[in-house]
Amino acid sequence: MPRQARKRAESGIYHIMLRGVNQQQIFEDEEDNQKFLQILGECKEISGFRLLAYCLMGNHIHLLLKERQEPLEQVFKRIGGRFVYWYNIKYQRVGHLFQDRFKSEPVDNDAYLLTVIRYIHQNPVQAGICERPEDYPFSSWREYLTKPWITDVSFTDTLIPRADLIDYHKQLGQEKCLDISESPTIRLTDEQAKADMVKLTGCESAAEFQKLTPPERDKAIIALRKNHLSLRQISRLTGVGLMIVRRITDEV
Repeated sequence: MPRQARKRAESGIYHIMLRGVNQQQIFEDEEDNQKFLQILGECKEISGFRLLAYCLMGNHIHLLLKERQEPLEQVFKRIGGRFVYWYNIKYQRVGHLFQDRFKSEPVDNDAYLLTVIRYIHQNPVQAGICERPEDYPFSSWREYLTKPWITDVSFTDTLIPRADLIDYHKQLGQEKCLDISESPTIRLTDEQAKADMVKLTGCESAAEFQKLTPPERDKAIIALRKNHLSLRQISRLTGVGLMIVRRITDEV
């Protein structure tokens, strides 16, 4: 079946979501987050897009940007190529890291623009990671509150005074903007599951797990399942496809 054509924004502004392949973790540590933001800033200079908001959430990424010289597909080919090249060297892995096709939605009016900005910044709050958006280190909200780095924070100043934008962020939104259709508590559960994976297998990342021999891999997956991790959690944290995880655990 042919892919559905991407909806185009008259404003040129898009809410983008990138996910890890097989929903696996993209960012294993602080260095991974910082490297992605560095590359995002570099590609912004090259591609000319305006970055209005971002949030890095472990196994997925939310971005709000305004397309300019380069089309979205070229922008994300540039970003993904640079980050995956660095990531694969660091973790001694090969192959894809992101799902082939990023998700996007057009943002064509001012009210929805503010809604999406708040939604992106409140992702860690909705996931139970922190109590306030400003407590999360890997989103653009701190740039709105302090000193801008890679985010074009002045873009919204013609729409709403900064003090009102801050008050708006204090209100917990109920909107689902380009949602990933997962429980909002999954992030906390994944953190606990990752600790269990390290304890049971000695592997601290999906890249390390994928170096196990097939018998070691199968034994570890069975142990994780017996430790009450869900099939999707195991797949996300180990990088092993969901169908393979299901086959291994069904054989027990």
